[in-house]
This record gives sequence, structure tokens and C-alpha cells, in this order.
Amino acid sequence: MTDEHASLTYTSYLALDEVLGAQRPRSAEHDEMLFIVIHQVYELWFKQMLHELAYLQDKLAAGDTPHATRTLRRVLTILKVVVAQIDVLETMTPTQFTSFRTRLDAASGFQSAQFRELEALLGRRDPGAFEHYPEGSAARERIAAAMARPSLYDSFLAYLSAHGYDVTGDQRKLLLSVYADDAGPATVAEHLVDLDEGVQEWRYRHVKMVERTIGDKTGTGGSSGAKYLRGTLFQPLFPELWAVRADL
Repeated sequence: MTDEHASLTYTSYLALDEVLGAQRPRSAEHDEMLFIVIHQVYELWFKQMLHELAYLQDKLAAGDTPHATRTLRRVLTILKVVVAQIDVLETMTPTQFTSFRTRLDAASGFQSAQFRELEALLGRRDPGAFEHYPEGSAARERIAAAMARPSLYDSFLAYLSAHGYDVTGDQRKLLLSVYADDAGPATVAEHLVDLDEGVQEWRYRHVKMVERTIGDKTGTGGSSGAKYLRGTLFQPLFPELWAVRADL
């Protein structure tokens, strides 16, 4: 009997022919390759974070502290890599970006359906996040479906309920009890704050990168660019976990 896996190689297992053939610059400018690779890697990390956070929600619903904390630590480490990638992108000067920017046409990072899905999983409930995607498109349906499912904070409340906390009352009293107990749920809560801070750090670094590259010009694809991005700063994902600190 022939082993059906005998021909499996590093290249075929990782589909490297497809992955390494997916960089198709639209100009002869040297720096366009970096721009493409960085954004493709972002999308791969977004995919992995969605994968990890869906798993996290399952573990939270089951009240599983060890697996929840390990998964959160993994997501936090991925976020650090995502932020660090901006350092690489910032090696490209405004002039170098301008040399191929017009070739991007209407393409824009604002069109990242995976990032919109990630925002929805983290709690965003704004229909405007998917309204510019065509009716019936897979991207629109994925984002809308993510908004219809429980958010990560909802899953955290389910986790607290599994650990015997009454989650139907005042949120601040609930969280004060969690922190006062100083057990597994408090650790999970602090990791969620770390996640919130990590996402805010990414947003800040992103807007500063855009400002140093194109200033206040209209963004790629006609978006409002840095102006829009500045409006996303300092908006916590889990405001309750920040507010309770005043009473700890």
C-alpha cells in the first residue's frame, strides 16, 4: 500500500508555492514588495488571532482558567509581533511610499474584513463596519455574524458565572469581588486588560506610522486616513475593567 503522505514536503505542507507567489507588485519600485509582504503578514496574524480568540471564548464558556490564560498569553505575544512590524514598515520613507502609492488605486487597509471581524469579536457593534461591503458578500456576512455572536466580554461574564459569580447585578461590584478574591478569574481579568492595552498600542503606533508617511493627506482608497485613525484612539474594549480600578 502506498503511503499517501510519502510525497509531503516542507514546501507542499506550507503551500509555499501559493504563499510566495502571492506578492505581485504593480510597479517596478523596490519598496512596494515590503509594503505587500507586511500587509499580507498582518492578515495572517489577524487570521491566527481570530482562531485563538474563538478558542478562548470556548474555554471561557467552559470556565477553563488554565487554557484561557495560556491562550490569552499567546494572543498578547502575537500582538507584540504585530506592533513590532510597524518598525519594519517605518523604514520606508514618505518619498518611497509615494513612488508606488498611486498604483494601489482604491485598495485600502480599511477594507480588511478580518480586522473588522476581529473588532466585532472584541465588542464593536457598529453596523457601519460592514455597510460598505456588498450585500451578500462573504466579508459582509462574516462581520455581521461576528456582531451577532457573544463578544469576548460576554464570554468573560459567562466564565465568571461558571465560577459562581452573580453576573446579573452591578458590574462594578462584580469586578470588585473578582479582584478581591485574587484567584484565577482575577488573572483572566488582568490578561483582558493587557489585551485591551495591546490593541490600543497597535492603534496608536498605526496612526503615528500613517502620520509620518502621508501626514493628513486623504488615505489610500479615499479614506480619511490619519483623521479617522486618531478617532479610534483611547477607546477601551473593556471599559468596565478600566473603570473598576478607581475603587481597587
